[in-house]
Amino acid sequence: MSTGFKEEFIDAAKQLVVEKGISEEMLFSTIEDALVAAYKKNFAKSHAKEQNVRVWVNRETGETHVYSLKEVVEEVYDDVIEISLEDAREINPRYTLEDIAEIEITPRDFGRVAAQAAKQVVIQRIKEAERNLIYNEFITKEFDIITGIVLRKDRGNVFIDLGKIEAVLGPNEQMPGEAYVFNEKLKLYICEVKKSSKGPQIVVSRTHPGLVKRLFELEVPEIYSGIVEIKSIAREAGSRTKIAVFSKEEDVDPMGACVGPKGVRVQNIVNELRNEKIDIIKWSKLPEEYIAHALSPAKVISVDIDEDSKSAKVVVDDNQLSLAIGKEGQNVRLAARLTGWKIDIKSKSQAEAAEAKRVEDAQEETL
Repeated sequence: MSTGFKEEFIDAAKQLVVEKGISEEMLFSTIEDALVAAYKKNFAKSHAKEQNVRVWVNRETGETHVYSLKEVVEEVYDDVIEISLEDAREINPRYTLEDIAEIEITPRDFGRVAAQAAKQVVIQRIKEAERNLIYNEFITKEFDIITGIVLRKDRGNVFIDLGKIEAVLGPNEQMPGEAYVFNEKLKLYICEVKKSSKGPQIVVSRTHPGLVKRLFELEVPEIYSGIVEIKSIAREAGSRTKIAVFSKEEDVDPMGACVGPKGVRVQNIVNELRNEKIDIIKWSKLPEEYIAHALSPAKVISVDIDEDSKSAKVVVDDNQLSLAIGKEGQNVRLAARLTGWKIDIKSKSQAEAAEAKRVEDAQEETL
């Protein structure tokens, strides 16, 4: 390389180290690997393609040297990869058998050719290094929450700017009714971070229950500190979420902590989720109690459980039946998903009628 080019090359490399946050040693190692390939392509004779070569670049001056690496042996069978002890000691008297001798073989015009041949390789390796840095940064954020800015829509997908990379909000991860306006800030849940030939791919969601969980962790200090625990979440994004919470300390009300002073904590979450309804219920280790809580806002008269089938028969007042079931069955459906129990709801009059029928049938059988 010419002196001017060498200085320019080193300055550019060190600028990349600062701007891209790439390790200086990793960058120069990458450059040296690229120059090995350039040497073998442009200078190695056909019979010497398999020779072991090392290229060293001076980190300060950019001066480049090429060395052939050969094992020191008593008798040489392949002069491409072996050197005799006698010849090795002419290079350095300290060499002994089985050492790896380095013989400088830098071609006269290697710098010029290598710079041209290695340019694209170096650029590609730098891109790969940048991609790895981004992947390593975001893999630690997988299953966490992040703020992004809406960039554009294309074929049903919404592309989100996360700063160093774009994320894809797919159709199934979009909340019903959300417009996704250009330059709008959104909180998103990172579902998956994966590597691809084009770089890291970040899959985000606005519908995942994990988004609600992380929002509560951000808003409720007692959850973040571990005093209040989120036991379960059931969500129909854009419409309604049920969240079961439990306090590890008797004097801390888990529901009150989540609601916050004057309801401000839960309201912040509702606002972020575009007025999605949130039912905060108290978790209980007693299935009957837990199921009754899960059917909130309906008031439950009784819960009869069957452990074997993990099913529950629930009775409510007649005027609470529609509330317990919910619009299009949503309330009972979310309660079942929240608790993990199958739930069959009857009104008090339906239950009494069913019991009367059962007694009548039993009496007929005894006659």
